[in-house]
Amino acid sequence: MNKIWLIIKREFTFRVRKRSFLVVTLLVPLFFAAMIVVPVLIATSANEEQRIAVIDDSHLFLNKLPDEKGIYFKFLTETAIDTFSKHYEEYGYSGVLYIPAIDINRPLGITYYSGGQPGLGVESHLNRYLNNRIEEVRMEKANIDISQIKGFKSDISIDFRSGKEEKKGSSVIAYAVGYSSGFIIYIILMFFGMSVMRGVMEEKVNRVAEVMVSSVKPFQLMMGKIVGIAGVGLLQFCIWVVLISMLRLVIPSEIMNSAAQNNGSSNAAMIEAASHVRYVMDSINWGLIISCFIFYFLGGYLFYAALFAAVGSLVNEDPTDVQGLTFPITLPIIIGIMVMIAAVQHPNSQMAFWGSIIPFTSPMVMMARIPYGVPGTVPIWQLGLSMGLLIIGFLATTWMAGKIYRTGILMYGKKITWKEAIKWIR
Repeated sequence: MNKIWLIIKREFTFRVRKRSFLVVTLLVPLFFAAMIVVPVLIATSANEEQRIAVIDDSHLFLNKLPDEKGIYFKFLTETAIDTFSKHYEEYGYSGVLYIPAIDINRPLGITYYSGGQPGLGVESHLNRYLNNRIEEVRMEKANIDISQIKGFKSDISIDFRSGKEEKKGSSVIAYAVGYSSGFIIYIILMFFGMSVMRGVMEEKVNRVAEVMVSSVKPFQLMMGKIVGIAGVGLLQFCIWVVLISMLRLVIPSEIMNSAAQNNGSSNAAMIEAASHVRYVMDSINWGLIISCFIFYFLGGYLFYAALFAAVGSLVNEDPTDVQGLTFPITLPIIIGIMVMIAAVQHPNSQMAFWGSIIPFTSPMVMMARIPYGVPGTVPIWQLGLSMGLLIIGFLATTWMAGKIYRTGILMYGKKITWKEAIKWIR
């Protein structure tokens, strides 16, 4: 046991002291910060002021086009479109909206003149308000009271509650948390699994394994390497959680305030939506989600790391052997992320159930289902069965990988196939 601990300590300290560990640890929180800050900066800087001249020969739209989000309208009552459409830029306008004397039942000929193609915001703004105004005029001519029609419109919000405790929930929040958790575990399995494989390959190719095997058993060497790299991953994950939770202190308040001011009339709706999201987020059992995430992170990593270590022991000097040997291991991970994408939308489907039970895919798929509710969507027996099978799967893969590892780590100069490696297991 002391020898395994020494290997764990060596792997942990060696990788933590590497410059790449520090770079990756800092880049991930910076990436999340960029995902928040960059869209806000783009939204606040991209709102270029648009001054649009309006020549309305129909006299139906006078002062009926409201200014919104940096788009301002100026109605010109005594101006001819033929001459003004060629000189509007001299007066500081971005474009000219011309409305001829139209038939309200067939409103044809409305034209917008500009030096270039207008942005999507300007185009949607003009189309929306022109159509709304035409509808109002048509209803006025039909002697329909517009205020009464607006009173018939409904904008309900269903209050979703689940479970015996009738907890308030949101499928959007559950989808986001489930998808993020499953995708992060997918990245962890691929990244740290490959890291284990590369470490074993380097030690075998550099003949370091020969020296180490003279002092410890190959199985001890494999277990020490797997657990040591798992400790590095867990430390890195904890640092990410702390740094990402501190993003609110890092992001300047001026940026968020500027974004809120640019939202105009939608600001109140956003505040209300944000308060609803905050309430729903508080109702989520974060203790269960975080504890399950750590379990499936470690369980999934240990399940696949042993297999990646076995593959690393089979590779010789030819790096092209890696592709063929790693394909049977990476294929279940890829299938798992595909099942997870489907399960996060339909957490009660048969595919989601079996994907969350089978150890090859359960780390990703079960984490996609858990945010929808335990024991509501995911019964306790399913969660327990999934965890139990993952532990049994880890022990089985470790046993099989150990048999492959202790033979393959000392074999040089021969191309080894999976068929031959399976014979070692027997």
